[in-house]
Amino acid sequence: MQIIHHNPAGLHSNPAFSQVVTVKGPSTWVFVGGQNAVDSRGNIVGDELGAQTTQALRNVITALQCVNATPRNVVRLVIYIVQGQDVRAAFAAAQSSWGAHATAITVIIVTALANPRFLVEVEATAAVEAEPLA
Repeated sequence: MQIIHHNPAGLHSNPAFSQVVTVKGPSTWVFVGGQNAVDSRGNIVGDELGAQTTQALRNVITALQCVNATPRNVVRLVIYIVQGQDVRAAFAAAQSSWGAHATAITVIIVTALANPRFLVEVEATAAVEAEPLA
């Protein structure tokens, strides 16, 4: 088994974590670390849940692209939303920016995230076809 850590161009790079981790074996699993509404320069995008959800999902898609995956490869999303937010705003933003790619989704309400301005965090697990063995 091979574990590969990726920090693709277009996403904020931080030495404390990897944006994407893939595990290669008979199939390839892709683990996208929690994405917030942060652009490639580290700036927070938006101050309401809908805008932040859109940016977080754009970041997930960017992370997936670096390993030739798309939202169709995602088998699970975990969405963390700060307590007191209207979850419907996140769902509306997700349908608009993510599209109709059915996957397993878990929504967890939390008291806070890593930055007090963050309202949402999204992590993804995807599966892609294994590369043929040599």
